[in-house]
Amino acid sequence: MRIAILLLACAPLACGPIEYVGQVTRRATSEVEAARAVDAAKHAPYWWTRAVEYLHQARVEAAAADFQAANRFGRLAAEAAVQARADALAAVGAGPATPTPTPTPTPAPAAPSPPAPGLDRGDDDLPPLGGGR
Repeated sequence: MRIAILLLACAPLACGPIEYVGQVTRRATSEVEAARAVDAAKHAPYWWTRAVEYLHQARVEAAAADFQAANRFGRLAAEAAVQARADALAAVGAGPATPTPTPTPTPAPAAPSPPAPGLDRGDDDLPPLGGGR
């Protein structure tokens, strides 16, 4: 009975490393690699640097057994890597991951037709051009 109580008391302590494996080792690392594949270091340097440094800090925190901080930095690294990838794709012209609808061009309005001969154009009361008196 004491062993069961001891196992139940220690079970929450084991969640940190398990979340770390999912958050940092799998998700954040794969997102950073996806950003690396589209050359985010060149096209989105701010988000790329942020993602790489947060991933590094997540690993440092995990090495110190602070898995809560490691998970937080891993989540931030994944978010920054996603943004870096999106910005890099937009910079090279591939566009965002989800296509946006392009507006259809509207035709130019037709040119006005010249007035018919002999009709009053409404400019009879204006002085002649060139200042001739």
